[in-house]
Amino acid sequence: MIGKITYDAVVKATIDIIKEAETLLPDDVIKALETAKENESSDVARSQIEAILRNIEIAGNNSIPLCQDTGILIFYVEIGRELHLDIDLKGAILEATRIATSQVPLRPNAVDPLSRSNSNDNTGEGLPDIKYDFVEGKQLKITVAPKGAGSENMSVLKMMNPTELKNIDNFILETVLNAGGRPCPPIIVGVGIGGSFDKAARLAKSSLLRNVNDMNDEEKNILARINSLGIGPMGLGGDTTALAVHINTAHCHTASLPVAINIQCWANRHASVILGGED
Repeated sequence: MIGKITYDAVVKATIDIIKEAETLLPDDVIKALETAKENESSDVARSQIEAILRNIEIAGNNSIPLCQDTGILIFYVEIGRELHLDIDLKGAILEATRIATSQVPLRPNAVDPLSRSNSNDNTGEGLPDIKYDFVEGKQLKITVAPKGAGSENMSVLKMMNPTELKNIDNFILETVLNAGGRPCPPIIVGVGIGGSFDKAARLAKSSLLRNVNDMNDEEKNILARINSLGIGPMGLGGDTTALAVHINTAHCHTASLPVAINIQCWANRHASVILGGED
């Protein structure tokens, strides 16, 4: 935890977590991959997971990105209600993104959607994506989650009819099956059910921040069905197509049933920092 919150402190802390997220995979994901390797019945699948684990080791030892696609940066900012924050918080996060792009370094991925002109610093209209929430306390928590295009492009959202409630599981399986090896499995499947059109997508994406082992019985059941598809690591067949299924829900309109599926590759990158909290 860091004491006084200044603009410079936010910039430095944000640069640090960007580097951490890009170069070090969370322990829960690493352990899930190691367990998957031990449980694999396919030699080809096991060798793919071994290559992934070796990649993780090299990236960590050399402080270099885990993947050449360093993604676009998604930030989750939790602001304590008792916190007096007299700084340009968004400006600090933008500056940190620009500095991290050159220092880590990150691949410049942010482009105008129509002209495809690249900003060359991973900032632009709406990027990085910063989500704010007010919580109890007097701390500032910043979480960064880089999101690559390979898995993001396989994600879908469907406005289902409330009568289709029992079809949600099949919709998830069909989405994973259609994605095949393109999102670089083993994947984590984030699902958002309810809310509105945009809320469902936010629910699905935020679910990817959960510990991979944090699954209820329904999520475990869907995970088992996904792994029975046999897509396997990198789409080459095997027992491990996914490491986890996480479902977040919200109340929705009585006439709606939004369902979003946000697929994440094995490189489920995220890191956090907490600032403040001291009198």
